[in-house]
Amino acid sequence: MVTIIEVARRAGVSTATVSRVLNGKTVRADLAGAVRRAAAELDYAPDRTARSLRRRHSDVLALIIPDIENPFFTALARAVEDRAHAGGYSVVLCNTDEDPDKEARYLAIAESENMAGVLIAPTDPTPRLRPLLKRGRAVVVLDRTTDVPVDHLTFDNVALGRAATEALLGRGHTNIACIAGPRETSTAADRAQGWRSALQAAGLAPQEEFLLHTSFRLDGGRRATEELLALPTPPKAIVASNNVVAVGALQVLARHGHSPEDQGVSIIGDLPFATSPMENLDLIPLRPQRMGHAAADRLLARLQGDAGAPQQVVLPTGEQTADTTAAAECSNPTDSAESASATS
Repeated sequence: MVTIIEVARRAGVSTATVSRVLNGKTVRADLAGAVRRAAAELDYAPDRTARSLRRRHSDVLALIIPDIENPFFTALARAVEDRAHAGGYSVVLCNTDEDPDKEARYLAIAESENMAGVLIAPTDPTPRLRPLLKRGRAVVVLDRTTDVPVDHLTFDNVALGRAATEALLGRGHTNIACIAGPRETSTAADRAQGWRSALQAAGLAPQEEFLLHTSFRLDGGRRATEELLALPTPPKAIVASNNVVAVGALQVLARHGHSPEDQGVSIIGDLPFATSPMENLDLIPLRPQRMGHAAADRLLARLQGDAGAPQQVVLPTGEQTADTTAAAECSNPTDSAESASATS
């Protein structure tokens, strides 16, 4: 087996320089080139198992998300993987299907396999993170909130719910329903609060029968819309609290002969595929790539030695698109940053 000493000898550098190059550290360009050429010529492969034992963790991160079929999380996962790869880490993607037992199993695997860190959009509002924290593993919670003292990155979901409702109010609608996610999920609660506050600000009393909690899934959107249409006085407009719920709602509305022209629909997030003429829908965009980049950057900062207090960072939404801004906010949160959460 080729050793790091042989690579150093072939490249004409020290073993420390070889190690720095292979670990992605900054090294003078000519020396880095010599090391990479030597490693390729000798067909050298680093012993990652031995390195993991020395460092007490691997070069692998776990990304635990609730629904890989949702394009929001697909885009988020890609953004995380891009940042992790640039930082010298690989990513294992774990899909929980909103199942707390699956989530707990993946967390246990991350611990037993000595993964360097975990990024998680939790299904359970009290995820089992403490065993990882006791072992010194870095953990970042994204998209939703928990009471665990770790870094959280979220969107301002109250503001998102308010904006979605205000878009329908601006079109002249007053009887507006809200299809929120699971009651125990902070995202659902916050977006429902935004719906409620927008109606109250417009001088309208929120009708509690117009607020339905369901799964963040296609069938959840379908069931909730059927229930709303079956009311004695159905709503004339609907806030869909995420993109997949919106697809289910639009399918049911179309089946009942309702077009977006007469049945207002406002959607938090981007539709995964076109189901209706887009000009008749109000879309409140999210930026999953921004969240993925910022969350990965926060985790990498922890892995590189940042031992500061846990940060609660609310990422900007709307048309601002600079991921660097979001990443900067993660490193320098303002006193006004609050724990919000989002899912799409």
